[in-house]
Amino acid sequence: MSEPVHLQPVDAAVVTIVVDNYVDVLLPSTKVVQRAPRAWDAFERNPLIAEHGYSLLLTVHHNGRAESLLYDAGLGCHTLAHNLDALGIRPDEFDTIVLSHGHADHYGGLVNLRHRAGPQPMRLVLHPDAWRDRKAIFPTGDESHLPPLNHDQLDRAGITLVEERGPSLLLDGMVLVTGQVERATDFERGHSAHQAYLNGQWEPDPWIWDDQAIVCHVKSKGLVVLSGCSHSGVINILRYARRLTGIEPVYAFVGGLHLSSNVFEPIIPRTIKELATINPQVIVPGHCTGWKATHEIARRMPEAYVQSSVGTRLRLV
Repeated sequence: MSEPVHLQPVDAAVVTIVVDNYVDVLLPSTKVVQRAPRAWDAFERNPLIAEHGYSLLLTVHHNGRAESLLYDAGLGCHTLAHNLDALGIRPDEFDTIVLSHGHADHYGGLVNLRHRAGPQPMRLVLHPDAWRDRKAIFPTGDESHLPPLNHDQLDRAGITLVEERGPSLLLDGMVLVTGQVERATDFERGHSAHQAYLNGQWEPDPWIWDDQAIVCHVKSKGLVVLSGCSHSGVINILRYARRLTGIEPVYAFVGGLHLSSNVFEPIIPRTIKELATINPQVIVPGHCTGWKATHEIARRMPEAYVQSSVGTRLRLV
């Protein structure tokens, strides 16, 4: 790629954690981090739900107007819509959803959300490999099926599908979808336990090529990068975002880093060393990051680290 993508800078980016693995209603707010509201009847309402899934709402502000899109849709069919209701976010506030990759803990709430949104158009931006039927094989020999999205079900729900392998721009050029991430580091090597059903048989699928991030550029601050699981490797993602945009400073990273399990824990030191070199001002590790990596990030980058929790809203200006 010879010329950088022209990413329209924004005045502010607001990231709301709608679905994640963890919720703590007692966390304190700060100037940047607004935790879920504490109402008089908070313990009498339907509570926010945490699950092994992920979903973020990104709202960008530019010249007095705001535009939003949803990134991922959680695992449970009702969790996403439930949490949006609990947070007072209407499904008609956005008409675009970007899928980070084709694992069920990132698309499970799509169809129910579409039914709740009413007649407005809704489009889903995804990489073509997101349709793969997959499984994961664990060291114990146990296997977990990772079912693909159901094309017919999405069609019947009236969701417009937009397949893109490369980078693309959304919201009048204010948000970049990276598309397939360039794998350049020598330590982020995928997961050998992943397989996909191709050509009538199970074949190795370690790279999860459909893994893609979304990026915006906050004026005078730098890039805000959101990632679902970082199967590409978080350092690959951040370097690729820089290369695509030609913008070096990374202001914030929000997402899963997939550094849990015996397979990935050995690369925690190298990953966090490189992350500290990139030096985002805000880092919110969530979903599949893992306890050890999360605590090491908090230890190594205490000023940047923000504990993730469902209902958290980050105002990045």
